[in-house]
Formats: sequence, structure tokens, C-alpha cells
Amino acid sequence: MMSADSLRGTSELLSGWGNYPRELCRTRSIESWQDAENAVQSSNTTNVIPRGLGRSYGDSTLTQDGVVLRMGHLNRFLAFDPESGVLECEAGVSFAEIIETFLPQGWFLPTTPGTKFVTLGGAIAADVHGKNHHVDGSFGNFVNRLTLLLADGAIIDCTRDNDPDLFWATVGGMGLTGVILSAQIQLSRVETAYCDVTYRRTRNLESTLEMFTATHQSYRYSVSWIDCLAKGASLGRGVVMLGNDASAADLPRKLAAAPLKLPRRRAKTIPFDFPSFALNPWSIKAFNTLYYAKNRDRREFVDFNSFFYPLDGINHWNRIYGQRGFVQYQALFPTETAHVGLHQLLERIAKSRQASFLAVIKGSGPATQGMLSYLFPGITLALDFPNRGKATRDLFEQLDEIVLEHSGRLYLAKDALTSADTFARMYPRLSEFQRVKERVDPNNRFVSSQARRLGIVTGLELNQSEAVGNSISAGAH
Repeated sequence: MMSADSLRGTSELLSGWGNYPRELCRTRSIESWQDAENAVQSSNTTNVIPRGLGRSYGDSTLTQDGVVLRMGHLNRFLAFDPESGVLECEAGVSFAEIIETFLPQGWFLPTTPGTKFVTLGGAIAADVHGKNHHVDGSFGNFVNRLTLLLADGAIIDCTRDNDPDLFWATVGGMGLTGVILSAQIQLSRVETAYCDVTYRRTRNLESTLEMFTATHQSYRYSVSWIDCLAKGASLGRGVVMLGNDASAADLPRKLAAAPLKLPRRRAKTIPFDFPSFALNPWSIKAFNTLYYAKNRDRREFVDFNSFFYPLDGINHWNRIYGQRGFVQYQALFPTETAHVGLHQLLERIAKSRQASFLAVIKGSGPATQGMLSYLFPGITLALDFPNRGKATRDLFEQLDEIVLEHSGRLYLAKDALTSADTFARMYPRLSEFQRVKERVDPNNRFVSSQARRLGIVTGLELNQSEAVGNSISAGAH
């Protein structure tokens, strides 16, 4: 029998990948399905929220009043069909583990975010997307079945057919409907571990968007780095990267000898938090100028690690933003308003001189049916901002108004500062999600700090000034 102390968990100062906000939370490592059920049913637990590898950026896997369930040890492969590529595994399995195990057999992820250090459960909860969204959509499109632990302790199999409302509330639902214990997903067949990538520099935002439009039917993968400090005629200039899966016949001889083997690369490490002055408008401008000049038009074969996960080669890269951390702003504009909306957003960001060198534009295509899923057809812009307290919050409020004016929305997995009112205006299916939440979790067992801040969980909303105040104090240490 487990002790009361073990059920209550261990106190830890936690944050998302942005290191902002930081909150003192109780945590508990989940080792088995029974362990998860005990944690959810424990009378000592006010509420719980699952957490994978901590790669969401804000407060979506934090909860100050309950227990954060660490799911990384629930990582067994359960079944795999080598003919169809259908994989079933526990929710704590990471994308890195899936790649290591199944890429040598000719199978890869159907879509992937910019890091492979995410768990399967986290990927489903955030309905993650990647460079191929304009063709293949987001991750939820490739989930066949979920095994879900509900608030009342029931463990159910959930599919599009047997409970579509719960399935689509869970995909993109940020862990608020229950604990994903396992899932069955469809992998994608590949011949090699390489992409055939074409690089094209663009003069400004107009030429970047024109290139996306002209190439979306020809390339499975597309993404563009953007110089977020460029102004005037160069506003939105960038480097567009267009790729397709490389066939074995296309590879040069030295790569064709082992087409499914990823090259080894030694990861670099950021050993400590950079001082706050290291990232400033001058250093960022110098980097952007050099990066733009270096990336001339070319075509080359790029291994999956380098193409999909360039920052995974730098351990703890989030430390470059210093002790106060950073916040990411990822906005999506529908196709019909994307040009004007992105132009206004980039102008305001360039004027503020706050953004960093990490600025990315991607196209988005078919949406999933996830009630809180982020994407629909359009263009996304993601930028990192060093946390500068009130200056950053004020800028984000201005950016939110631009996004709302052009019928856009923000991504829950990256959000740390948005208000409840802004969120509700961006997500028209919020009330639909809340009805499902009330049905399966009427006592609000599954609650995160983000869910409180944004009013996703009804009846537990924080006063907005209180929520922001908590984040400020947490981020300042």
C-alpha cells in the first residue's frame, strides 16, 4: 500500500521549455497504468495534469494546486505491424525512441515538430504539426486509437467511431480530458533517412509567401526562416527550405551504402544560463545578417536530424535566453488574411526590436477535427522573445489584437501570456470542448495552470491580474 507522502508527490520548481513561468509543483513519476490510476484517484490529490518531457513552452503542464504526473517512464512498445506501419505504444514513448527503433526498418513519423524529445502522449495532447502540414495535416490525423484514463478511474479505448466527441476533445486537448496511457498510430514509409532539400533566399515577405504558394504542390516539406528585424523593402526576407523524402536511387554513393542510417553527430551543450545582455538587437541583427548571407540558393541531401531537428543538436539551447527565460509567440492567419496580418505583425515586432533570431514561417493545410487543435489552412509565424517582463507582455497584447483583427489564433503548446478573453475569441469550439470536459470530468480532476489562466476549465478561472502577477514573480527568479 502506498504512503500518503508518495501519493502527494515531491515538490519541484517546474517550467516549460521557455523557463517561464516557473511554479512550485508537486510531481509524481508514473511507472505503470495502476500507478496512474492511483494518482488520479488519490484523495490527497486536488487535481492532476500529465507531463511528458517538458517541451511545451508555457504553463500547460504546470499546476500549483495538484500533482504533475511525469509520464516518461510509461514507455513500452506494445505492438507493431511491419507491413502496414501501425504502431501501438505507451504514451511516455518519445519520438526519439520511435525513430531509433523504426527508422532502420524503413518507417518514420507521419509528421513531427521541431524536436524529437517529445512524448507520444504530449504530441497527441498538443496535436503537433510539422513542415508537411500543408500536405499531411497535424499529428491527430494519424492517431487510430487512444487508451484513456478518465477522472472516475475508468480506462477506455477511444476512437473516432466509438466516442468521436471525446476523441477530438483529447486530440489537442492539452491533457484536460484524462491521462493518455497508450495510443495506436500510423507511421510513414520511407526509403532513406534523408530529405532532398532546395534552399531559396527571398527578398521580402511577399516573395516568401509567393514561393510557398508556387511550391506547395511540389514539395512535401516547406518552412522559411525569417529575419524578424528587417524593415522597409526587406521586411520578411528569409530563407525558404523546400524538401521531399529522398529515394534510395537519388542518394549519392557514399550515402546510398546505408540509406536508413542517420549520421552520428556530437551534440553541443549550453552549460549555463547566458547573461541577459547576450541577446540584444545588435547581436541578433548580426546573426540574422550573417545567416541570410550564408544561405545562398542551393540543393542538397540533408539527414532527418539536421532537417527536422536542427536545435536538438544543442543540449539546453533554451539557456541562451538567461534566467528569466523566454516566451514564444506562434500565430496562425487564415489564407485570405495572411499577407496583411503577417505584414502588420512583422512591422510591429521589428519596431519593438524584442524578437530573437528564431523566427519561422510555415504553411498549414488540412485541419483535424480537434476541438482545441491549433491549425487550419493558412500561414503560421513562430518567434521567440526573451522575457522582458512588462515590455514583453505589452507587446504581446498588441500582437494579439492584430491576430484577432485578422481572424487568427495562437498555439496552446507555445502560449504563456494570452488572456482568457483573447483565447475564447480565437477558439470558437471552446464551449463544445467544455461540454465534453464536464461530461467526463465533472469535478475538474484534470487542471493545468494554463487551463485556469485561459478559462478553459470553467469555475476555476483566476483573476487575470492575479494570473499575470504569479507569472511575473515566477519568471523573475
